[in-house]
Amino acid sequence: MSESGHMRAAVVTVQHLVKRYGNLVAINDVSLSIREGEIFGIIGPNGAGKTTTVECISGLRSPDSGSISVYGFSPRKDRDRIREIVGVQLQESALPPRLKVGEAVRLFASFYPNPLDPNELLESLGIRQMEHSAFKSLSGGQKQRLSIALALVGRPRLAILDELTTGLDPEARRETWSLIEHMRDRGVTVILVTHFMDEAERLDRKSVV
Repeated sequence: MSESGHMRAAVVTVQHLVKRYGNLVAINDVSLSIREGEIFGIIGPNGAGKTTTVECISGLRSPDSGSISVYGFSPRKDRDRIREIVGVQLQESALPPRLKVGEAVRLFASFYPNPLDPNELLESLGIRQMEHSAFKSLSGGQKQRLSIALALVGRPRLAILDELTTGLDPEARRETWSLIEHMRDRGVTVILVTHFMDEAERLDRKSVV
C-alpha cells in the first residue's frame, strides 16, 4: 500500500473481511482504511474479490465475518443511512436499452431526499446534449459519463466506481479520469476498482487484493 497527502481521519474502515460463496473464498481477511477526500484504489486481477469487497462496503452484500464502518455507520445494520451517503456504480450495472439519459438521471434523483439538479449535473459532465439519447446508442465513454452522473446525483459523500474505464479507448479513459478527479475536487471520497496499473499510479492510495 502506498500513501500520500496529509493524515486525515478514516471515514471507511474494513477489518478482517471474509466472504465465501460455498467452498469458494472470495475475500480472505481484507483490512483497509480510506480517508475523506481520497481517490482510493482497490487493485487486483479478475476474480480477486474486488467487486465483492465494494459490494460489502456499500451494503449490497453481507460479509461472513469482519467489520465495516462507513462514516460511522454499519452497511449491514444501517442500510438506509448508507444509501443516503454512498453512490454506487458497479461494473455489472446496465440500464434498459431504450431508457434515455435524462430519464435515467431523473429516475435516480427521485431516490434521494436532496439530489443534485439533473440538468446541471448533465451539463457539468458534458452529456446535456445527449439528454434524449437512448442508453443503447451511447458510446463507451458516454456510458461512463452517465455512470458517474448516476453515482453523483444523490450528493454522496462516498462514490464507489467499479472498473469504470474497462473497455474504453485511451482518450476516453483520460476523460473519465478527469471526471473522477473532478468528483474528488467536489469533496466526494472515491473508491475506484481497477486492474490497470497505470491508473493505480494516479490514485492517492491503493490496496491490493
